Amino acid sequence: VKFDFLTNRDYRAAYEDEIESLGGRVYHMCPMYPGKFHQYKKEVKEFLQEHPEYKIIHSNLEERSYLPLKVAKKMGVPVRISHSHNRPLGINLKLLVRYYFRFMLKYYNTHMFACGEEAGDWLYGKKNRDKVIIMKNAIDANAYRYNEAVQDDMRKQLGLTNKKVIGHVGRFFPQKNHEFLIDIFNEYHKRNSDSLLVLLGDGELMDTIKKKVSAMQLESAVRFLGNRSDVPDWYQMMDVFVMPSYYEGFPVVGVEAQAAGLLCLFADTITSEIKISPKAFFVSLDEGIENWANRIEQMLRSQSERNNLILEHERFDITKNANKLDRFYRRRIEDLK
Repeated sequence: VKFDFLTNRDYRAAYEDEIESLGGRVYHMCPMYPGKFHQYKKEVKEFLQEHPEYKIIHSNLEERSYLPLKVAKKMGVPVRISHSHNRPLGINLKLLVRYYFRFMLKYYNTHMFACGEEAGDWLYGKKNRDKVIIMKNAIDANAYRYNEAVQDDMRKQLGLTNKKVIGHVGRFFPQKNHEFLIDIFNEYHKRNSDSLLVLLGDGELMDTIKKKVSAMQLESAVRFLGNRSDVPDWYQMMDVFVMPSYYEGFPVVGVEAQAAGLLCLFADTITSEIKISPKAFFVSLDEGIENWANRIEQMLRSQSERNNLILEHERFDITKNANKLDRFYRRRIEDLK
């Protein structure tokens, strides 16, 4: 199976070199902003007119999949998959638009995918659970397995031999709640000066968070690492992984962190499906900064020997899930013959 990608951005981004080296193609189009919805649909239509060879469209845009799949149906594309990766919270004008798109989506998709049950419930409704295909956000577990030698080497190189390292991997976007994460670390750091916070990822709020760190005089204790190709190595040198997101669908970084044998502390806004290790715990965002810092201290004090114990890890094995998706695509093509 060869994947080609139609992206709603006009610039090159992560993975494009790899995709092209494997024979895939990446096409760019206009951003998917409300003011550009009409242009977006026009460009999708023109693309499908130029490329009638595509028989399967797999849209990873949650409820916004309504827009390209509506065009795809009119253009005669027989297999139209919508894929849910998120579960938003709260009510606002933007969410009202999302509800409308979600309602309309059922008229244009032929198959419903989701990364987890909660993400599926949001986009398709609980009444459709038996129709939703759960495709786990899988990883190559071997790449993330705890490696003591890698941990020791990285800590020596970075001068972190005697420090407690708190880690986070995620885009600097509002849903990830980085401001709260900095407040948690600030409280923990006051009590434990031998601590460090490492932040992997990039995004629109990075400068805002950097200013907050500077204002709190934490520059020497917080490291902004950006997008990196060696993320598995950074998991090795962490002691605890903290994720206080406002909402998530099924965060694959949570699987990666557990695969690395890390202690993990998640906000209870994140689906409980993410817990695949006895070292993963949940805390309410309402409990406040001090309680989060307390939990991190308790977890680190009671930390047992680090290992690779993961429960039900085969559900998240990239090879098994790739084979599952491959079979699905092939069957749909066979059905068209």
